[in-house]
Amino acid sequence: MEADMAETCTDRQGDTWEIYKDASGYWRWRRTASNGRIVGASTEGYVNKADCIANAQRNGMTCTPR
Repeated sequence: MEADMAETCTDRQGDTWEIYKDASGYWRWRRTASNGRIVGASTEGYVNKADCIANAQRNGMTCTPR
């Protein structure tokens, strides 16, 4: 993962959402609970960042990654 490409936000439940580029250059999302466990992740990579964010929102992301 390219650290400079990652964006995160924390929702009201305390879960952290991360939008990042994988090693192949595709956008993915990951949801980490406040206890540090990954509780959700995209099952596919996206060419467009906006498509990745839209998929994360469909899966419960309510905050805005920055």
